[in-house]
Amino acid sequence: MHQIPARVDANRPWYAHLYVQVLLAIAAGVLVGHFAPATGEALKPIGDAFIKLVKMIIAPVIFLTIVTGIAGLRDLRAMGRVALKAFVYFLFFSTLALLIGLVVANVVRPGAGLNIDPATLDATKVADFADKAHATTLTGFLLDIIPDTFLSALTAGNILQTLLAAILFGIALTLVGNRGDKLLDALDQVSIVMFRLVAIVMRVAPIGAFGAMAFTIGKYGVGSLANLAGLVATFYLTSLMFVILVLGTVARLAGFSIFRLISYLKAELFLVLGTSSSESALPSLIEKMERAGCPKSIVGLVVPSGYSFNLDGTNIYMTLAALFIAQACNVELTLGQQLLLLGVAMLSSKGAAGVTGAGFITLAATLSIVPSVPVAGMALILGIDRFMSECRSLTNFIGNAVACVVVTRWEGRLDRPQFDAALAGELPSVDRLPEGEVEA
Repeated sequence: MHQIPARVDANRPWYAHLYVQVLLAIAAGVLVGHFAPATGEALKPIGDAFIKLVKMIIAPVIFLTIVTGIAGLRDLRAMGRVALKAFVYFLFFSTLALLIGLVVANVVRPGAGLNIDPATLDATKVADFADKAHATTLTGFLLDIIPDTFLSALTAGNILQTLLAAILFGIALTLVGNRGDKLLDALDQVSIVMFRLVAIVMRVAPIGAFGAMAFTIGKYGVGSLANLAGLVATFYLTSLMFVILVLGTVARLAGFSIFRLISYLKAELFLVLGTSSSESALPSLIEKMERAGCPKSIVGLVVPSGYSFNLDGTNIYMTLAALFIAQACNVELTLGQQLLLLGVAMLSSKGAAGVTGAGFITLAATLSIVPSVPVAGMALILGIDRFMSECRSLTNFIGNAVACVVVTRWEGRLDRPQFDAALAGELPSVDRLPEGEVEA
């Protein structure tokens, strides 16, 4: 990893910072969506176009990062150790997030008193999600990790397929020894170009965030939050407490401040907020974790796999939303039924990883296990799911950033001076690097 000179863009005007531009774009999108709903809805293609631009570069960025990281490491046992530590971390905190959602739902009881008659709910609104949930089995999910061809792993848009292909290619490149050095050097050079492309794409992020937010407010309107304000507030506060108390404690034990990490990633977090998608900031997260002193081999393994297996926000949402629906429909679940929901949620959250609308799909799969809770009850929260999605994505994003740093520290490979400089804001912005100083 090339060293980046530690300097601050002190003379850079405030409006030139990406996070400021994205924040202003979000505000403008809210105003357009609220005062001109039809116009806001019509701007949907702008947000979609930006998401497609980002997805275009996700697969090659992941592939290059993992392959060059593993081949540069030249220690397959170390890679296996990193993978084991990462998945132990994912399993523990994903389960903890499910438990927290379960406890909060029982204590706060956001659905109590709504007295909804399940017979009055329109099940057709959620039929598509229910069908996808039934079609997404654990066996099908495992088989779907294997791409049809090696090249399709880079074109299908499935992160786990890209991850598998990259790991296998990186291992093979390591096993051929010195004969693979020229190819490794070439991939390193391509990696430099790809990260410059990431910087180029991020320059239009404010436009994408504007279009996505204008569409969300224009189509659903802030008024849709009023009827279910209790659930929305409970979910946001629970996620906030999870980030501050749980992830904050983990960060402190690892020797850094969660607030400094959030500040370091503020541009990406605003982008996630504006687009309601954590994938929109995945390439930037990989780049920033490397710039902050985390090795390529660890970043490439932990971050992409975390996007499928470390979904803290989604897990909090699933148990909280499931119990909300039960409470709203006056269905009292026993402790055994609640634990069954939790167990199914642990599996279904992995089974629908990488599927569009995964939060809603996994919720449908979870509810289908307990017949007393009507799947049609999902129609109650369909109108606010877009707003819930923003919080899910933000929590997932922060959780994966923390996981990357923690696993790197467990391995004893965190470049502490570089990391401290990054969190203190002493590194230049990526799009301000002079030619030749782009980090590989």
